[in-house]
Amino acid sequence: MSSVPNQPSTGLTRSNLTRSPTSKRTLFSTVMTVLAFVCGVLALLPLLAVLSYVLIKGFSSLNLSIFTDLPPVAGQLQGGGFGNAIIGTLIMVGIGTLISIPVGVLAAIYLTEFSSKQIARWIRFATNVLSGVPSIIAGVFAYAVVVLTTHGFSATAGGFALAILMLPIIVRTTDEALQLVSQDLRQAAVGLGATNFQTVTQVVLPAAIPAIVTGATLSIARAAGETAPLLFTAQFNQYWSTTLFQPTASLAVLVYQFATSAYENQQSIAWAASLILVLLVLLTSIIARWATSRKIN
Repeated sequence: MSSVPNQPSTGLTRSNLTRSPTSKRTLFSTVMTVLAFVCGVLALLPLLAVLSYVLIKGFSSLNLSIFTDLPPVAGQLQGGGFGNAIIGTLIMVGIGTLISIPVGVLAAIYLTEFSSKQIARWIRFATNVLSGVPSIIAGVFAYAVVVLTTHGFSATAGGFALAILMLPIIVRTTDEALQLVSQDLRQAAVGLGATNFQTVTQVVLPAAIPAIVTGATLSIARAAGETAPLLFTAQFNQYWSTTLFQPTASLAVLVYQFATSAYENQQSIAWAASLILVLLVLLTSIIARWATSRKIN
């Protein structure tokens, strides 16, 4: 009768695999888990506090006429709105989008698909530096380039200043999105006889569109809440702006001027405008998440 050879002993049993709840490793893991949870809650507290305060103060000041009326003048005890500021914000953000998205996407395509590694490295470095430049510097630059050239504050100058702030975000996100596209797709397109231009426009760009849309919406969200550049370029207009070459109202500047006002009516208008800005940022974030979750067939 053959006997089964003895298996080597590993020194481990099922009971040994269960870590003691009083061991140093278990206690350390528990403490670090609780500490990470507490830090996460503390990180959310400022966001929740700001959102709750803006929601409470903003909703209490909202009404239908606030979206169509002009801002109240000093001493006006009731009424008024920010209809012109909403339109002005949309116009200037739209101008910035029309300038920055084509330039940013084309620049990212050049970096990823056509430039040498050394040139791409320097351009990426310059883009990172530009993304860290304070927004007030962009406003001063736009003032010197556009306002002094055209001899007047305008929505065009404001859109140009916002485009400067949006451009590095679009370039960086588009550049990263194009780099994430698999090289196998490029090689397959070239193998089928496609030119480099056809490969980029018909294969690479469609695969990267969700990430490009995400970067564009994030840049729009940042531009919508900027105040300093618009103070140097568009300033403010108490009335409806009829052209793109005159001072134009915006929600951010309205909040800046009315929040510190001595009149309660203007303060309530500022809170309502703050709420609308928060909702605009929320809307762009939802669009970004939706675009990211889409799958290109």
